[in-house]
Amino acid sequence: MKIKNILNYIFIIFGAILMSLSLVLFFSPNKIAAGGVSGLAIVFHHLFQIPIGATMLIFNIPLFIIGIKYLGKRFGARTLFGMIVFSLFTDFFDRILHLPAITDEPLLAVLYGGLLMGIGLGIVFRARGSTGGSDIVAQIFSHKEIMTAGTSFLLIDFIVISFAAFSFKGIEYALWGFIALYISSRMIDVIITGLGYAKSCYIISDKSEIIKDTIYEKMNRGVTFLKGRGAYSKENRDVILCIVSRREVAKLKGIIKLIDPNAFVIIQNVYQVLGKGFKPVENIV
Repeated sequence: MKIKNILNYIFIIFGAILMSLSLVLFFSPNKIAAGGVSGLAIVFHHLFQIPIGATMLIFNIPLFIIGIKYLGKRFGARTLFGMIVFSLFTDFFDRILHLPAITDEPLLAVLYGGLLMGIGLGIVFRARGSTGGSDIVAQIFSHKEIMTAGTSFLLIDFIVISFAAFSFKGIEYALWGFIALYISSRMIDVIITGLGYAKSCYIISDKSEIIKDTIYEKMNRGVTFLKGRGAYSKENRDVILCIVSRREVAKLKGIIKLIDPNAFVIIQNVYQVLGKGFKPVENIV
């Protein structure tokens, strides 16, 4: 447990470094505010020439105290650590190392800044950490039943990005900000849940036994029978659930088509599979 905790803090540092680089190398030089406290700090930096990291810390510390008050110790050491490290590295790269902007092309800044920000945040979240900001506000709103956490995130980011567009006197800044926010959000999902390397398949057929046996024989994959009942026909029948890798989907569809062309099939993305034939349960992160 001690080693795991140390590793989590190391990952939080690494994630915070990537987030800081996204601000210094891409977002701030191009006046792109992708929501949250960091976006607000970028606006204040360009309006009043104050350090981005220091501004984030000024906003985050009161929010952290309020979070402790209303949510208890849920926002513990890792959140405080993440907030401080993110702020320190941002000003270190910007004010001490004076790292230059990599590009002045907004599209490239949005793409690569969003990628870096999303990867960094995803790593921090995987380490069960946080960098504070809108995360705290959203959970307070959710706790007080003012609105859901998801709606809170959307509202806060919309206000910050709109404020940036108003401050910089250009609607295009808002448009770039929303694109950057979308890219970073997608990258967070990828880091946390993966790329969707497997597929879950639900098969409804009158020939479920034959399909099951063929999947065993031809694909060496296990299946599970779920009990289903037709709402219109009132008939009870077995629904086959089978998890396969992406490259096996075509083979599975070929088997189903050969046995029962009239089968009803649902195929969905699966982001993590634990158990025999996939990732061992002991490797849960």
